[in-house]
Amino acid sequence: MSDFLKHECGIAAVRLRKPLAYYYDRYGTSLWGLNKLFLLMEKQHNRGQDGTGIGCVKLNMPIGQPYVFRRRGIEQDALAQIFRKEIKNFGKMARKGQLDPKKPDSVKRNFDFGGEILVGHLRYGTSGEFDEGSCHPYLRRSNWPTRTLMVMGNFNMTNAAELNQVLLERGQHPVFGTDTQTVLEEIGYHLDEHHTDLYRALRDKGVPGNEMPAMISSALDVPQLVSDSAREWDGGYAICGAIGNGDMFVMRDPRGIRPCHMLITDEVIAFASERVPLMTVFEADVDDVKAVDPGSIITIKSDGTITDQQFAVPQKYSPCSFEKIYFSRGNDPQIYRERKAMGAALVDQVVKSIGGAFEKTVFSFIPNTAETAYHGLMDGLRLYRRQEVRSSILKASEEGTLTADLVDDLILRNWPRGEKVAHKDIKMRTFISQEKSRDQLVSHVYDITYGAVKEGDNLVALDDSIVRGTTLKKSILKILARTKPSKIVICSTAPQIRYPDCYGIDMSELGKFIAFSAAVALHRRAGRQSLLDRVYDECREELKKPAADRQNRVKQIYDSFTDEEISAEISRMVYPENIEWQGEVEVIFQSIENLRASIKGECGDWYFTGNYPTPGGYSMVNSAYLRWYEGVGGRSYDSLPL
Repeated sequence: MSDFLKHECGIAAVRLRKPLAYYYDRYGTSLWGLNKLFLLMEKQHNRGQDGTGIGCVKLNMPIGQPYVFRRRGIEQDALAQIFRKEIKNFGKMARKGQLDPKKPDSVKRNFDFGGEILVGHLRYGTSGEFDEGSCHPYLRRSNWPTRTLMVMGNFNMTNAAELNQVLLERGQHPVFGTDTQTVLEEIGYHLDEHHTDLYRALRDKGVPGNEMPAMISSALDVPQLVSDSAREWDGGYAICGAIGNGDMFVMRDPRGIRPCHMLITDEVIAFASERVPLMTVFEADVDDVKAVDPGSIITIKSDGTITDQQFAVPQKYSPCSFEKIYFSRGNDPQIYRERKAMGAALVDQVVKSIGGAFEKTVFSFIPNTAETAYHGLMDGLRLYRRQEVRSSILKASEEGTLTADLVDDLILRNWPRGEKVAHKDIKMRTFISQEKSRDQLVSHVYDITYGAVKEGDNLVALDDSIVRGTTLKKSILKILARTKPSKIVICSTAPQIRYPDCYGIDMSELGKFIAFSAAVALHRRAGRQSLLDRVYDECREELKKPAADRQNRVKQIYDSFTDEEISAEISRMVYPENIEWQGEVEVIFQSIENLRASIKGECGDWYFTGNYPTPGGYSMVNSAYLRWYEGVGGRSYDSLPL
């Protein structure tokens, strides 16, 4: 159901490598770069629908002319609205003679987004205060281009409070509220320091003031100042920045938690959160698109020089596995294969749940993002049945009992049957709804195909993840129960989500996790409140230790139970209330082992295992338990101890 509050974002960036006249001559428009930015963002629209922002930096603008621009919006369909307004404005300026569309220099000089560096950001604003001012890119202006900075990213810093404390100790006045502002101010501080050092050195050499900007711009060491800025960052991030002089950088966290991809051609250097948009928009082969290495910063100087350097020592590679399970679009060839593998990995559990009664079972999926895994499940079930038929035929042949009737019976009956049972009948996503209106919304999200399930059938529905169980209990199961099956089986391609995330997915409140609630219920039913009390005391003590020494004390909550026991309790907890149907409900979760086997390469799985990739994760999980125990809501990493 993916019914958590989603905080995943998407980035897109385009750096033109030719003068605008080149794109006009070849493609008939000076807005080729802006068009490509729009397409990159539209192809990643799944990553953010609440807030959108775009930015532009123009190279080598004459003194007195503006060179950096930004638009942000939170209106419905903000992405289309922003671009529609800009194109409308472009046409209006052309009609009034304020620019000549046939002259690229006129477009660059007069149209705000007629520049060489174009960046865009998509965001889900689902936590805390969210308004247009919360949208990326963030901008720090100066009358020195080499001190003007625009930043956007897909990230979350677990130690934002500590980073803000550093700003305070310097004498700065940070505006608390978002880690984006913290990142902007930290990079801005080091940019200012670096700029000032260069300025003073040139001044002391007697360099004339009108010659300084070009010399400072050339000497600006972006990788070094970013490395200095990021030294104390704890989190997952893919960050893009543009400096007013035309320097641009893209960086990825040392553990590769957040994704970032890059394409370099003769015409353009482009970046995106996902690989396939770059392939589609620029008609590139899969091998042409590269992932930005963890701990790397890609820098493009204003003269077009590209460097790829380490700003931090790479750590154990821990890419967020939810990119594979849910976030990224399923048309990426590797993700497509992995999601199918996740579905197929559930076969044994599903067969056991329905007692092998394929003929009396209908298989489906909820929501649409689970469709690829559903195809993998169906492939796996058909293979299972083929092997079952083959074994039966071979056995009958050996025993001399093979007959035409037996062959017909084996081949024609008991095959897996798939149907499109559930439909999302209104355009909404339950995880982006405000808490107070959530219950009213979830009961109307889905509808069913009537007649697809016969009374008495089993109904198996595949989901990509189950976090809180809200949609499951209050909507999905009630709707599916209208088909009057004897049993409903909900299968999650993700394992039980037991621990909070603090690296970009806004699911940090333990008490909202159905798996955690189930474990707590089992303890209390068994009279083990004392264990819950002891874990609270241990979490308090853990947070007194240095950050690097902290461990996850919340794991003890799950140690007493098998995965199956917790799944059984979840099945009981999500059973729909106030309906006539009295069939059976079973919830099945992917195993950690099968998830790892399905995903190619390393797999960040801290929300399943509690093994966090950074010290901030261990601080956050212990703090999350304290907040749950004390009945305090909100994100646990907003008030971590320093």
